[in-house]
Amino acid sequence: MAIISGVNIPDNSRLEVALTSIHGIGRTTSKRVLDEVGLAENPRVRDLTEEDLARVRSAIDRSGMLIEGDLRRETQMNIRRLTDIQSYRGIRHRKRLPAHGQRTKTNARTQRGRRQTVAGKKKTPGH
Repeated sequence: MAIISGVNIPDNSRLEVALTSIHGIGRTTSKRVLDEVGLAENPRVRDLTEEDLARVRSAIDRSGMLIEGDLRRETQMNIRRLTDIQSYRGIRHRKRLPAHGQRTKTNARTQRGRRQTVAGKKKTPGH
């Protein structure tokens, strides 16, 4: 397994897809890195030489983008700032509800968690 930015990237996948396992790098960015390094044929990770990996690492470092731990930390700080100033979005984050106007009567299961059953009203005899 090759390690780039502290992340083990899978050996069997193509480099363009394997780079997306790094938090903060998507397909577009990985294509840009491959063009910059000169690996346009998009080889599998296991076929790369140590020199190629070093060029990819340096290209990612030079890009100046926030990736992995720095990006996660900045995202957490942004959410913490919103909750501290008690903005609407911050309150939604604190309550673990969707923050961008989605409906919650149905859907939003990822945020709200598993369904919880609510007891029904008891029927009285004769009614």
